[in-house]
This record gives sequence, structure tokens and C-alpha cells, in this order.
Amino acid sequence: MRFQIIVMGCQMNEADAAWLEQSLVARGWESVAEADAQVIFVLTCSVRDKPEQKVYSLLGRLALGLPEEGFVAVGGCVAQQVGEELWQRFPCVRLVFGTDGTALVPDAVERLTRHPGSRLCLVDFAPAYPEREAAFPWRVPARVYVSIMQGCDNWCAYCIVPLTRGRQKSRSAAAVVEECRQLVARGAREITLLGQNVNSFGQDSSGDGTPFAELLRQVAAIPGLLRLRFTTSHPKDIAPEVVAAFAELPNLCSHLHLPVQSGANAVLSAMGRQYTRERYLEIVAALRKARPDIALTTDLIVGFPGETEADFAATLRLVEEVGFAGGFSFKYSNRPGTRAASLPFPVSEEVKSRRLAELQALLAQATCRDLEAQVGRQLEVLVEGPSKTQCGPQRWWMGRDGGNRIVHFPAAAPDLTGRLVRVQVQEATKHALRGEMMGEPW
Repeated sequence: MRFQIIVMGCQMNEADAAWLEQSLVARGWESVAEADAQVIFVLTCSVRDKPEQKVYSLLGRLALGLPEEGFVAVGGCVAQQVGEELWQRFPCVRLVFGTDGTALVPDAVERLTRHPGSRLCLVDFAPAYPEREAAFPWRVPARVYVSIMQGCDNWCAYCIVPLTRGRQKSRSAAAVVEECRQLVARGAREITLLGQNVNSFGQDSSGDGTPFAELLRQVAAIPGLLRLRFTTSHPKDIAPEVVAAFAELPNLCSHLHLPVQSGANAVLSAMGRQYTRERYLEIVAALRKARPDIALTTDLIVGFPGETEADFAATLRLVEEVGFAGGFSFKYSNRPGTRAASLPFPVSEEVKSRRLAELQALLAQATCRDLEAQVGRQLEVLVEGPSKTQCGPQRWWMGRDGGNRIVHFPAAAPDLTGRLVRVQVQEATKHALRGEMMGEPW
């Protein structure tokens, strides 16, 4: 069978897609372009209303181009949330699988291909992390993701994740470390550990009690692993040992994504974030003491119900005070089933749009300052592939430094993908850096 996987949303979906592709190829399936696929998998996101609406638009388009025997399999958060209703809206959908159902998908699609009139819905939550069959190709990309847990127990007022990904379920540390070993042996040079809240890894009923800081040490010690990252971190659970790891582990990258969501204590309390502005700033100070060059990025929401102009101004001040290297910002989106959906004092769309534009302008300035500060420095860059930037006859390449900044540089080498290079930064653009490769790649 020929298949295509379309990924929408978070890095968790990207990791699920990589495993699903490897598993199907191992069974003899062929990954092809969308136009040639008999089965199309769509991994979906419903964290906000806009991504969810994009899913429905995509499914409508896919239905028009499928071959007679073809069908669509929908997974991820929208599938978990909507379930069998997708069948009524989109007859081309024959498989619906939730976030805990991914491990069952290869067997499920093979069953559906043997029984053309059948449908399956796999949206039950598992009591523990559903380990998946090992499916590693001979070679893997230099940068890979490894899921270490599923779900979340925090129940932030605005967030639909506990409803679509279930309660927190951690993998065993041994399973995570062994997967990382297998990936490094097959060519991975950088691993990103993924979870809804990695800082609470191992502390749920299905976890083995291994603290996240200890998991970091075990993975960092794998011979041949040059870079280690993790996301996402909830500020309320970041332990001193995790902060200290940035000073102790040389291959732990100097970047942390630490969502703050708001700079106003009243809004943080209403969101149920369980930390204050002051506590967040204490964490930032500790991180910068441990790793002075750490690049911090964040998530921010504007227009949460009850957010005043004073609250929004406090968010702007926090952005300036922290000096983020960048950030993602969004208008509050009402999600069904969350506590915030019933809160009073909604903020108008007009006000939300104005606040978002002002915040994004400030974040853009922060990114520019961070990039300009790298001019003149030599950065170690892991090359991801050819760059779309072309300035002259030479071929250009693109990669990221330890702070997760995008770096472009020219080089005549036939293929630098997956190699580490040193780049002397000569110019900062709006979103990236440009420079000259120094010495030989390794």
C-alpha cells in the first residue's frame, strides 16, 4: 500500500508521524506523494480553534482526490475530541485514532485494507503509556524527537490537552534511554525529549519514579550524542536539579522553552498556572546563573477572560525584563470543556487583536536584539540541509546553533546535512543569522 502522512500541530505529532512512517515501511508499505497515496494519515491539533478548523478544511479537500480504494485515517487531538463524528462529516475517513491509539494504527490499517467496508475508532485512553513496537530504519536523521510521556495532570484553565491526551503517563526511564541509544547508533546527533510537562516525568502512577534530571543525565551520557534538548517545561515543576543540569551537562543545549503565558499574577492565578510572576523571574535568574548564554523562549496568551489593560501592560514589562530570545504569542481561544470557557468578562476580538499585534512587535524586537548580539561570534551549528537563502553562486546551507537560532552559510561541500560546523556570524537578519564556515565539518 502507498501512504502519505500530513502533520498538523506540535512536535509530539511530528514524533508520532516519524514512528508511524517507520513502522509502516517496515511492513512493506511505501511512503509517496499525497497525489499517489491510497491511505492518507492526518495527525491533528485542537489546542486552538483555528488549527481545528484547518483540519476540517483539509479533510474536505482530501476527499476529492482519493482513489476509489483510498481512505483517510485521522489521529491526534481532534480525533480524540471528535471521535466517530468524523465519520458522519467525512465518509472518506475510515480510521479515527486518539493519542493513546497510535501504537495500534499499523495493525488497524492493515485490517481495514483487508475489509474495505469496515471502520475503526481507537480513542480509549490507556491506563499506562502504550509502548510501541520498535521500528528503526538503518539510518535516522541527525535531529530526532523522543516522546517520554503522554498527557498532562495540570488542568490549566484554558488548555484542552488533558481532555485530548489524557492524564499524565510516563514511560520507564529504561525504555527512553534504550530508544535514545538505538537512535544514536543509527546516526542521531541531537535528541529532543518530548512531553506535555517533562519536568514531572516519572512522578505519575505509571512512571517508575525516576526524576527528570536523572533521565537527562542518563541520556546525556550516551556515547556519540552531541546535543540534547527537551520541551515543554512547566515553570511550577522545574526542579533545582534540572536547572543545575544546564551547568553540569555539556551536551545539554543552551536553550529552554519556558512558557509563561502572562506577566500578571491575577491572570496567572485565573489560568491555574500555580506560579507567580516573581517565581518565574527567580527561575530565569537561576537558569542564567547556571548557563549565562542560555537562550530563553516562551509562549504568551493575550485576551484571557478578565485580562485588563494593566494585566497586559505587566506582560509587556515581563517580556522586556526577561529578555527572551523569541516567543510564540496567541489570542485566547475558547475551547469546549475547559474551565476558562465559562469564565466571565470575555475580552473582545478587537482588543485581543490589538494586544496581540503590540506583543508580537515587542517579541520581534527581542528576537532582533538576540540575533544582533551573535554578530562577530563563532557558533557551533548542526546542519539541517540546503538553505532556501541564495546570495551568489555558492550553495547555501541552514542549521541551528545550541540556542536554537537559525544560521545560514555558504559552502561548496556536496552534502553537509547532519554535520556540525563552526560559523563566524557576519550578519543578523530579521529571523536568522548569516555567516562563514570556519574549518572542517565533523
